[in-house]
Amino acid sequence: MKERDYYFDNAKFILIFLVVFGHFIQSFINDNQNIYTLYKVIYTFHMPAFILISGFFAKGIAEKGYIRKYAKKLIIPYLIFQLVYSIFYYFLYGETTLEIEPLTPHWSLWFLISLFFWNIFLLLFAKLRPITGILISLVLGVSIGCFEWTANYLSLTRTFVFFPIFLIGFYMKKKHFQLMKTKLARGSSIFLFIVVFIGFHLYPSINYEWLFGSKSYEQLGEGTLEGILFRLFFYLLSFIMIFCFFSCVPKKEYFFTKFGKYTLYVYLLHGFIIRIFRESELPNILASPNSYFMIVVVSFLLTILLSSNMIISLTQPIIELKSSRIKHMIQKINT
Repeated sequence: MKERDYYFDNAKFILIFLVVFGHFIQSFINDNQNIYTLYKVIYTFHMPAFILISGFFAKGIAEKGYIRKYAKKLIIPYLIFQLVYSIFYYFLYGETTLEIEPLTPHWSLWFLISLFFWNIFLLLFAKLRPITGILISLVLGVSIGCFEWTANYLSLTRTFVFFPIFLIGFYMKKKHFQLMKTKLARGSSIFLFIVVFIGFHLYPSINYEWLFGSKSYEQLGEGTLEGILFRLFFYLLSFIMIFCFFSCVPKKEYFFTKFGKYTLYVYLLHGFIIRIFRESELPNILASPNSYFMIVVVSFLLTILLSSNMIISLTQPIIELKSSRIKHMIQKINT
């Protein structure tokens, strides 16, 4: 049996922890400049790196039933969680009507619909030369910012903005990741992390919404030419930060490595807790530098909890449309 590559499991676990942590600290970005700066630094690479890994593991595009498999894996959970989130928001925010909009992804669900589209796009782009495909994807990525109506509809803006990163991940091979594992690369990455942090700290007026890739240039307050230049700048910044991140990922197995296999569970489930947290009084209570370390610990523990066998067993039927985990758990209890 082929030995599992701990490097990618470590990378995925660290990234999903940063997703959870980033969503927690969003409540404090107006209270502390260091938190605001850290928030922007995290957003330069955490989802882009996730997208790159997703592209890297999309090598089976030529296999029979590949698209059907991804439709089952992504679209059905997307529709289920769209409904669940609609009901959840109805009660959480005390809304007067229950609105279900399958074509407007709730919050973090954009990733599921975009990931499905990226795999569909590969049917065409996999036939092109890498440089041609990347250039076309970049043109599409900067062009989509000219259209306002695509911002929320089926996550089309994010789909096209982040597709070049997914496509580059698809073209990458393991040897490319090896180049990022050297001591020189790691040392350079730490230096670049510090430089980017200082840069964001010195220029706090930089709009962090550029890092979401979800809005048109007009919505971001820029003209077409300025918007294109900004988008290209943030592409460059994201690629640099992705390189820095992968250079710092450990290669060995650790106690958290095994949880890197279940990032989809954390991604889909943590949003309920984050939304309840934001609507509670906790952000006001914890809005002090002494509390920020506790948020790191809570984010880490929540990531572990949502990756645990118990949570996976209970939620597998709606996320993977399987019940093998819970059957196995019942069998263990009975024996």
